[in-house]
Amino acid sequence: MRTILITGPGGSGRTTVAAATALAAARQGTRTLLLGTDRDDTLGAALGVRTGPAPTPVEPHLTAWRPDAAQGFRDGLAALQDRASSALDLLGAARLDPEELTPLPGADELALLRALRDAALAEEHDLLVVDLPPAPRALALLAAPEELRRCLRRLLPPERQAARALRPVLGRLAGVPMPAEALYEAAARWDLELAAAEAVIADRNTVVRLVAEPGPAGDDAVRATVLGLALRGLRTDLLVANRVLPEDVPADSWLTGPLAQQRKTLEEWRDTHDVRALPHLGHDPRGTDDLAALGAPAVHPGTAPVEWPVTDRLAEDGVLVWRIPLPGAVREELDLVRRGDELVVAAGPFRRIVPLPSALRRCTVDGAALREGTLAVRFAPDPALWPQAR
Repeated sequence: MRTILITGPGGSGRTTVAAATALAAARQGTRTLLLGTDRDDTLGAALGVRTGPAPTPVEPHLTAWRPDAAQGFRDGLAALQDRASSALDLLGAARLDPEELTPLPGADELALLRALRDAALAEEHDLLVVDLPPAPRALALLAAPEELRRCLRRLLPPERQAARALRPVLGRLAGVPMPAEALYEAAARWDLELAAAEAVIADRNTVVRLVAEPGPAGDDAVRATVLGLALRGLRTDLLVANRVLPEDVPADSWLTGPLAQQRKTLEEWRDTHDVRALPHLGHDPRGTDDLAALGAPAVHPGTAPVEWPVTDRLAEDGVLVWRIPLPGAVREELDLVRRGDELVVAAGPFRRIVPLPSALRRCTVDGAALREGTLAVRFAPDPALWPQAR
């Protein structure tokens, strides 16, 4: 199954473009699932059909689904209370009734990750189109599975589960209680669920499609979003320029100023992105007829995977070079920290901790340079760890 994740700055019309994209694919005969994230039914408003927690048929080959984050939160907490019933009874804790539970911050994002995983595993559709939140929240959402799994591995290393039989003895020797087996089981279950969501996001058939209205604000948002996606190693297939004004605007119209801004931004975007322009209909699109009139592109083939290659320059310069594409990065806003077998990369407001390739773990950082949107980090072999020729 192919997956198109659609995001953009707030107010760019990303929900409308997501609905139009899914409709275009469905009318080409592709079994398409359109997944929404907003608590309000903005997706249904664009489609002209109410959507909700039950998958809703819109047209032949097109189904819309908007998971209920509140119900998912209540069900998850109820299941947690059931699993921890013995501990809660021992503490004399009063259980929470489902009616008194309201979703905590982040519940919407977790519900979307679960829905993304479930849709991919169901294999009932050929294409999944996801209307992500606005760009800043979308970037945090896409990073969540990797970051949460890393935290779980640090707090509860899986290799320590091998000492289950010795846990009571170790607890007495250390004088502190050791983590219970149920905690490791819960961590393993969470890791498995997060790994499934991460696999969908990182899959070679998953791309991110950006939506923005051409203009200074849209240009700034696109630059920041592209950098955040690049740091995550995520692929973008298209930049959809939404609400593009017609060229035949009268010379004395007040629209000549916005039109000139759009033309300038579109020219700049076309130098660095594969751009598809969608027209301004003069009103908010409502219903499938309006969505079809936009002419949104469906599946775009030929997107190359993002690679972070390691170049061997030992013979020439005595170093290995790790090249990390970071389009739009500024040298003054870059920061690198080597931490054990990991490299902490900060670019602008974004930060990621990535494991080093195996060959680089036996090296020391020798320097770095940013040229033409690519960060080249040089690693020199550590004589104490590098194999020596006899």
